[in-house]
Amino acid sequence: MKSISVSTFSAITRRVVGGRRALAVAALVGAMSVVAAPVVQAQGTKIGFVSTERILRESKPAKAAQAKIEAEFKRRDQDLKNMATKLRDMAQKLDKDAPVLSEADRIKRQRELADIDADLQRKRREFQEDFNRRRNEEFAAIVEKADAAIKNIANSQGYDLIIQDAVTVSPRVDITEQVLKALGN
Repeated sequence: MKSISVSTFSAITRRVVGGRRALAVAALVGAMSVVAAPVVQAQGTKIGFVSTERILRESKPAKAAQAKIEAEFKRRDQDLKNMATKLRDMAQKLDKDAPVLSEADRIKRQRELADIDADLQRKRREFQEDFNRRRNEEFAAIVEKADAAIKNIANSQGYDLIIQDAVTVSPRVDITEQVLKALGN
């Protein structure tokens, strides 16, 4: 590394003329320290990886939370399905009866359908917002437990850095399974 840095330094300083030489030297020394610093810091560093998505999908607390939320929202979901079925049936009946209905009756039924549809859409939005809020509350507690487990693993096994959610990870640094076990799997 030293011979490459010295030859690069020499090549750059030869290209620089006059009063800019000092500036070039300072810039090169700064650039070399920035490039060399991560290499020096990374030697001997123990790094681990945890997949948050996998923790929230496979851990025992996550499965329990998911079941709890589904049970909590089951009735509202069924009510929405019933309302959608009723709306569909009413629309089919209107289509069937439209040729024999008076203009006023047809318009009245269309408005009724539009009102029910708007109400259904509003209720679906509210349902989804409530479901997501509740899910986030439950998963926040799981993430706190997982973070505590990760900190315990890091302290007990001497990890310097634990990364969550990376683009690519070597299986040899993945400690997700240990975290799942710590959470009760």
